[in-house]
Amino acid sequence: MRLLHCWSFLSLVALIPQATYASVLAIDYGNDWIKASLMKPGIPFDVLLNKDSKRKIQSVVAWKKNDRLFGSDAFNLAARFPSDSFQSVKLLDAAPFDSEVVQYYTKISTATVVETPRKTVALKQSDGTEWSAEELIAMQFAYVKQLAETLAEEKVRDVIVTVPPYYSQFERDAIADAIEIAGLRTLALINDGTAVAINYAMTRTFSVPEYHIIYDAGASSIRATVVSFTTATDPKTSISGTHLAVTGVGYDRTTGGVELDRRLRDILIEAFNAKHKKDVRQDKRGMAKLWKESQRVKAILSANNDATATVESVAWDLDFRTKVSRSSFEDACEDLKPRYAQPIHDALKNAGLTLDNITSVILTGGSTRTPMVQNAVRAAVGDDKIALNVNADEAAVLGAALHGASLSRQFKTKNIKVTDIIAHDIQASYFAAATTSNSRPRSITTLIFPAGSKVGTKKTLTFKRKEDFAIYLDYKNSVAPGFPTRMLEAELIGVTEAIGNLTERGATDPVVKATLTLSESGFVSVTDAIAFGEIKDDSITGKLKGLFGKGSSSSEEATESAENTPPRDTDTTSSTSSANATPSAEPEKKAAPVENTIPLNISISFTTIPPMTVDEKKIARGRLRAIDAEEAAKYRKEEARNTFESYLYRLRDLLDDDNNDTPFKKCSQESERKEIAEKLDDSFQWLFDRGDLTETSQLLDKRIALETLERPIVHRYQEIEAFPQALNNSQMWNWSTRLFLTEARQNLTAEATADLPSKWTKEELDALEKTLKEHETWLATWVEKQKSVKPNEDPVIETTEMKARAKVLETHLQKLWKRKVPKVKKVKPTSTSAEPEPTNGAGEEQAEGESIEDPSAGEDKQVPLKEPEEEKTHDEL
Repeated sequence: MRLLHCWSFLSLVALIPQATYASVLAIDYGNDWIKASLMKPGIPFDVLLNKDSKRKIQSVVAWKKNDRLFGSDAFNLAARFPSDSFQSVKLLDAAPFDSEVVQYYTKISTATVVETPRKTVALKQSDGTEWSAEELIAMQFAYVKQLAETLAEEKVRDVIVTVPPYYSQFERDAIADAIEIAGLRTLALINDGTAVAINYAMTRTFSVPEYHIIYDAGASSIRATVVSFTTATDPKTSISGTHLAVTGVGYDRTTGGVELDRRLRDILIEAFNAKHKKDVRQDKRGMAKLWKESQRVKAILSANNDATATVESVAWDLDFRTKVSRSSFEDACEDLKPRYAQPIHDALKNAGLTLDNITSVILTGGSTRTPMVQNAVRAAVGDDKIALNVNADEAAVLGAALHGASLSRQFKTKNIKVTDIIAHDIQASYFAAATTSNSRPRSITTLIFPAGSKVGTKKTLTFKRKEDFAIYLDYKNSVAPGFPTRMLEAELIGVTEAIGNLTERGATDPVVKATLTLSESGFVSVTDAIAFGEIKDDSITGKLKGLFGKGSSSSEEATESAENTPPRDTDTTSSTSSANATPSAEPEKKAAPVENTIPLNISISFTTIPPMTVDEKKIARGRLRAIDAEEAAKYRKEEARNTFESYLYRLRDLLDDDNNDTPFKKCSQESERKEIAEKLDDSFQWLFDRGDLTETSQLLDKRIALETLERPIVHRYQEIEAFPQALNNSQMWNWSTRLFLTEARQNLTAEATADLPSKWTKEELDALEKTLKEHETWLATWVEKQKSVKPNEDPVIETTEMKARAKVLETHLQKLWKRKVPKVKKVKPTSTSAEPEPTNGAGEEQAEGESIEDPSAGEDKQVPLKEPEEEKTHDEL
């Protein structure tokens, strides 16, 4: 659904001055396609177009020798350069090298996979150059950034990117690293189902609460998101808005469009091998061609029962042609059918709802166009629940763009409050303090953020510890086969010294408090740690406070009272397996008084799949900048060569034209044309011989040499064209000045006779007349000389000089013309009689600018007259 009509619902009125407007870029990064949207005042809210004016970009980056290509250009190179064309890189996002997804990638791609020093995946080009998955994704983000900056005509920095809701912290870190390498700044990561829900709510209101399922069948996976929509009014601001809350998520990481493509390609492979008795799997180009053909055939089978696959020279110069039926394709995917709708059931279970609570199931994602997927969903939820009221390709990116605009605080958007959740259980563990020197440390585990926890929340753990210790953050279960569960380790440093200081201050039973944060983008970390202790106040005020506050117990007292309770399951948030290390999950409270609190240092380390370090990102960014600089230099060279070549052909056409009445022939001499022709032949020969090896500066020098020969001819033609207008302008000022002098001298005589002041003096008018005569004499002399000049000869009088001399006369004239009339001052007459005569009697004029006495006031009170209005003048004659 195109959303250009949504301006009535979406107001992009910036909240800051125009000079500080900023743009927000939204990217829906899919396994097969990238969609982007730019939010900027003055630009319609819509999907960003690529250089071919397409609304989506294929998620491919490829090299053709030394040329890097993106989108469809890169996708079309896969059959020619299979080792240098990289697609479906999203599958490798933060994947350990020995994980199942990497093994699966080698089955669908012809690219060479290598291991990085971080134990993740890189892809190798045919020349041996290796690129990590983060770098390849960053290249695609940088390409989208370039498109956005071209449209915005300014730098674009902030970006919001969609990710699947099941993405782990490892994968989110990898996306954030790719964003930074691309020269962008992460505004937020948003789950794609949530983004679609925002897009759905953009133009709708909900009189009663509604539950909808966002069913997103993409290329890499299937996701189902249960979302509640309510419309409520904020009692504080009286502003009505939509509250969007995710209540459940279900997913299948391995069932998507890529798996359908793989199985369809297997059908084509078997058909080829059976026909030609050769295994096409041994030919990378053949496999790349069949992969491309399988995607085309799948699209045809979505609307037809049969499709014909045709590929020329698949391998070994053998052409391939076969017929594929929809039934055979569906038979090959028979085992997948139960998995198409399973995410819906999982999401409902996690939300604690049934289908009776659901208003509709909104289909989005490219694979929802596949009939077998649609049929499976219809069978699971009923045909009446199916909704096709969002754009399956663009809903996610447009919803992400709207959310990004609201987060940037620089736009005023529709009031949509979003509450999202996480899909995995996150727990914290640590080693209990040893009770004796020979005792073995016990590991205590606490479930901090269960699956379904809201993002943007914090939890505080309280520990009775007297020495430094570490907190380990883990997923309770592996997020994907081959992925580790350990996310990070946070070591709390300075505990011993801090506890000792609090004890010296009089604190009783000091504890350590650690704050764990689950950010809006789904990142979890230990963000704050303090040592805290209650210090006894012996003053009278403190004793009274203690007397009246004795009935309430602090959180530390509650923790202490739980010491002797038997330990429960290590997965509970109130685990108390050790008397020396007793955590309790509790909401974050107001900061304690400074004297009761000592901050602790936190050292974060990653022991499994670490995100890229600052130095690694700096190196990666440098590699991308080097490629960008090289491509920019290559582009400038190509532009210079194309411009130079077209210039040579234009000159050749001017010289070869048989018509002698052309401006070029009229304004040039035979010797000049001969010299240009010789230089032109040399330039053509040089361009053909050395054009591919030359530098940009040499191309420019060659062009400048030819332009130097052509410039006199061009100048003559330009002077001939401009001369009539310049002459007319000069004559106009002569005539206007002569007219002004005639009238000015007449006025000067009349004003002198009437004894009135004049705007000009005789000397000023004489000086203007002298300037006029000098200009008229110069103009007449040189215009007469110019008449004898031929078109192919240099002019004796330049139009620039004519304009400059006319400007002198114009300035002199305007200076006198705009002068104001001097004010007439009349001296107030003095009276010798006892009673003053009125000075403004009938028939007597009063001078402007003077004041008269008010008879009703005292002798000292005067009423000022109005100032005279200034004489209106014209800026032009």
